[in-house]
Amino acid sequence: MSTAEKYVHSLKQIKEAEDRTQAQIDEHKKKISEEFRNFESYVSKTITTVKIDGEKLVESNVEQSRKKATTETEKIIDDATNKSKTVSTRIDTQTVQEIINILLKEV
Repeated sequence: MSTAEKYVHSLKQIKEAEDRTQAQIDEHKKKISEEFRNFESYVSKTITTVKIDGEKLVESNVEQSRKKATTETEKIIDDATNKSKTVSTRIDTQTVQEIINILLKEV
């Protein structure tokens, strides 16, 4: 084999190695792109799921708070009603005098 033939043969081997390497690079890029699309889809679905779960949790907490507030309000009203029934008004001479003074001030 002449030097020129050896040179051409070496160039062919280099070109074949470049082609194999480029094919490997292209295959790897394709694989990475697919993995990225899958990851992107997974993240999107996860965000949607978490958003829905968060909204449900907020609704549940609001409803629980509303029920608790209603229960506490009813308890306060019941206590006030019971206390108003048991409160007795004692009118003594000092209280009568104060009432008269207040009424006379308006005249």
